[in-house]
Amino acid sequence: MRTLCASTLIGEAFVIGLAGLVAMNLSSYSAGTVWTVCGIAMALCVLLCGVVTRPGAVAVGWLLQIALVASGFVVSMMFFLGVTFAGLWWAAVHYGRKIDRFRAEHGALAQ
Repeated sequence: MRTLCASTLIGEAFVIGLAGLVAMNLSSYSAGTVWTVCGIAMALCVLLCGVVTRPGAVAVGWLLQIALVASGFVVSMMFFLGVTFAGLWWAAVHYGRKIDRFRAEHGALAQ
């Protein structure tokens, strides 16, 4: 699960950074406000990569996905990208857990 979720989060961090550039030019928010919000979101993505297997980390990831979709109110394309990344997050968590279970079962059989 860790690899799939981390890959999704790193891609998301890049998209947030690029969305910050767009928001700086298209929104009425100051550059400082845009980069504070984007910087916190990007840092959260990177930090979450390291703790994604700990309790509560997946829930924080879902909150991040909701925030990404909500950023569509500032940059309208983020509605589409937010939903896309939410789908990728779901797939990473869902299939990552299946892979972890499969490895645990087959690891126990090999012993």
